[in-house]
Amino acid sequence: MVRKKKKTKSQRVPPKKREHRTSFMLTAEENSAIEMYCKKYKVRNRSKFMREAVLRTVMEKFLDDYPTLFEKEDLDELIV
Repeated sequence: MVRKKKKTKSQRVPPKKREHRTSFMLTAEENSAIEMYCKKYKVRNRSKFMREAVLRTVMEKFLDDYPTLFEKEDLDELIV
């Protein structure tokens, strides 16, 4: 049986400090929708939620745009 080593405090990587502030405006409807979502799904940290939602969208777009050897249409035609 192999045991995993627990990381001690000296082995943990400290979190990176967020130094850049970004703000954006919402309409009343958009704000209401976010408030309802956070209440329904018990989101406690709204800034973390927004940051993760934005970065998820950015990363998905990066992955979609990543160059491949074949065109997307060619890959869609392949039978796996």
